[in-house]
Amino acid sequence: MSGAIDELATALPSHYASKKRIASILKRLGKSAAAAYVQNKLPTGSRIRSGDLAEILASRYVEESTDFPAGISKLRWKDHREMAMRGDDLIGLQPVDGPEKIRFLKGEVKSRAKLTTSAVTDARKALTAFQQKPSPHALEFIADRLHEDGEDELGNLIDDALLVDGIALKQVSHLIFTFSGNNPSAILAKNLAAYMGKVPQSAVGLRVDGHQDFIASVFKKVGEHADGE
Repeated sequence: MSGAIDELATALPSHYASKKRIASILKRLGKSAAAAYVQNKLPTGSRIRSGDLAEILASRYVEESTDFPAGISKLRWKDHREMAMRGDDLIGLQPVDGPEKIRFLKGEVKSRAKLTTSAVTDARKALTAFQQKPSPHALEFIADRLHEDGEDELGNLIDDALLVDGIALKQVSHLIFTFSGNNPSAILAKNLAAYMGKVPQSAVGLRVDGHQDFIASVFKKVGEHADGE
C-alpha cells in the first residue's frame, strides 16, 4: 500500500499544475516557494479530496488501459481548490482514421467510503444526459485548453465534431469508475445489465480498504515530497 501512496503522491501535483509551471517557480523562487505553490493548489476538505483523487485515478486508468489516451488534466483549471468542477467527470479522446475522425469516452466517477446503488444510479443519469454524448460545454472547454497548449490538431477535431460534423452515438463509449472501501462488483454489474442503449459500456471498481485513510495518506505524502522528506 505504501508503494501506491508514494506513486500517487509523486504524480498528483501534475494534475493540479503543469510540470513546466512548477519547475519555473522552483528555478526562479526556490524550493519553498514551489512547495507552497503546490500546497495552495491542493484541496484540504475530505470530500473534495476524495472526488479529486478518484478523478485522478480514473484518468490514469483511461490513459494507461484504454484506447482513449488523449485529454487534459482538467483539475488545473479549478475555480477554487475546495470546489468540484462542473461538467462531465471524464472525457477521453481517440483520433481515428476515416469519416468519424474522433471518438469520445464519456466517464462518470464516484468516490465513496461505502459505495451505494444510488451513487451509481447518479452516474448513469449523468451518462445519459445530452443524449448520452459528452456535453458541448465540456468539449468546448477541452478544445480551448488544447488550442492554448498548441495541440491544435486535436483541438480542431473537437471543433469539427461540435460545429460541423456532429457526434453520432457510434463515436461514443461510456465508463463508470468507482473508488470505494467496499466491493462494488454487484452494484456495477447490475447497473450495466440494466442498460438497454447502443453505447458501449464499461465499469471499473477500485476497492481500497481504509478508503478515507488512504486518501489522507496520499495528500499528506504530497506535502512531505514537496518539503523534501
